[in-house]
Amino acid sequence: MTAMLILFLVGSVLLAAEVFLPGGIAGVLGGVALASGAGLAFSEFGPGGGALASIAALLLLGAMLYFELVWLPRTRIGRAMVVEATVSGQSQPAPGSPDLVGQPAIALTALVPTGFVDIAGRRYEAFCRTGHAARGVQLTVVGLDNFRLIVSEPKSS
Repeated sequence: MTAMLILFLVGSVLLAAEVFLPGGIAGVLGGVALASGAGLAFSEFGPGGGALASIAALLLLGAMLYFELVWLPRTRIGRAMVVEATVSGQSQPAPGSPDLVGQPAIALTALVPTGFVDIAGRRYEAFCRTGHAARGVQLTVVGLDNFRLIVSEPKSS
């Protein structure tokens, strides 16, 4: 009886610690402890006692989940644990505008075959269709890729 109660208590504490500890190990160990406690209850008290202990373990698990997911976020400590700030910036301007096709660009870095170009004072990641372009070379935007522009050296006339 004592071992069963200790396993239930340890399992509950480990499941509660899962909120604070990354990795999932505490949650898995807590679940194993609860299952072991229920298995021990079946071996000591038979099917009736084991079923009753399993139901108690499930109720304890439900209470812990309620505490962690409903009650804790409403407390001052829970609110301090949740990050609610958002970042409104972008890592680079989105090249998704078709208006950029045909625009002149200047290579800010060597494009071998990718690098950065400047178009009207804005920096974009670009892929050079001709393979290589030196820094400072005048280029033309010829297309759009997922997150970069496709550029090429203008054709000589």
